[in-house]
This record gives sequence, structure tokens and C-alpha cells, in this order.
Amino acid sequence: MSKVILLNGSPHEKGCTWAALDEMIQVFEKAGVETELIHVGNKDIRGCIACGYCKKNGKCVFNDDLVNAVAPKFEEAHGLVVGSPVYYSSPNGTILSFMDRLFYSTHYSKHMKVGASVVSCRRGGNTATFDVLNKYFTISGMPVASSSYWNQVHGFTAEDVKKDLEGLQTMRNLARNMAFMIKAFSNAKEKYGLPEVERGCRTSFHDGK
Repeated sequence: MSKVILLNGSPHEKGCTWAALDEMIQVFEKAGVETELIHVGNKDIRGCIACGYCKKNGKCVFNDDLVNAVAPKFEEAHGLVVGSPVYYSSPNGTILSFMDRLFYSTHYSKHMKVGASVVSCRRGGNTATFDVLNKYFTISGMPVASSSYWNQVHGFTAEDVKKDLEGLQTMRNLARNMAFMIKAFSNAKEKYGLPEVERGCRTSFHDGK
């Protein structure tokens, strides 16, 4: 069975971000996609220090019982949804620290896993936040799922988000598209295999020219 991990980057367990992710979960379950919702935003997550420990030992040096615990789940999953509220036109700092360490410390291939970002805001800063989160996927060979509008909901509380009918519709369409992509990629992998990935060329002009 296909599986999607959803990360709630809000400090509020049942706030606006949760309301958006929960709308997706209901669609995933109807589509036969297993889900696991992980609350990240209320945890004490420090940032990556680029120490290189993970390269030698296969896990992050900071054993905070979350990044290293999610890493094997991410490896097995077919898709990842990361949700965050908008803080100063950017994602919550906690989810950014988590994502930095999760992606930096996991050296397995993420190629063709489907990624999607979800943003909740009261008013502005949504598209800037959306852009930041999507970059984790696009540097990792992860196709990004889109919807019928930018993946965002508006409101100050979960009750507000429930009134954002277009936002909830966007979440449902996003989940449907993501489920379709996961199933299509799985079928294509069995039939054709995954696309070749070239490695080795790195642009670095040490001579200054």
C-alpha cells in the first residue's frame, strides 16, 4: 500500500495547518493511501550544524527522538507533505530546522517520491513560504504535487479554515493529485524503472575564472 507522511509544522496541534492537512488525510484514506501525521512544530528542534556526523554514522548527531525517528519512515514512504503557518513571510523556524536536518542527514535516494507543501496564513506571506518549502523537494529529485490553486488556506483559527471553502477544496484536489502521482509513478517504476540520475559534475570554480 502507498503511504504518505504529513508533517504539521505549527506549534498548535489542532490549529489552521492541522485543519488543512486533515482535509487531505480524508481524501488519501478514500484513495487507499496510508497516512501518518507527525506533529513537529511544538518540538524543540535545533538546526543543522553541518558537522558531517550523519555521513559517517547514517543518522543526525542530535538524537532528539524526532528527526532520526522520522528518517526511516521517510525512506519507506511514497510521498511527503509538509505544512507550516506563515511567520514573517516564511515557514515556522522549527519546521525549517527539522527539514534541514531530515534532508541533510538522510543519504538514501528520494528520487521520484512525491512532495507537497501546504501553507496556512491569516492574510499574507503565503506564496513566499510556499516557495521556501518546495525547494526541499526540487533539490532532491522529488516531483512536486500541485492543486487547483496554490496550496494554502486562510484563517486565524481552525474554525476559520473550515470556512475557507476554496482553501479546503484546494487541499482535496492536492491530495487527489498526489495520490494519482504516487500510483502512476509506482506503476511506471515497475514497467520502465526509474529515470537515470547522473552524478559527479559539480560547478566549483576554484581558480576564480
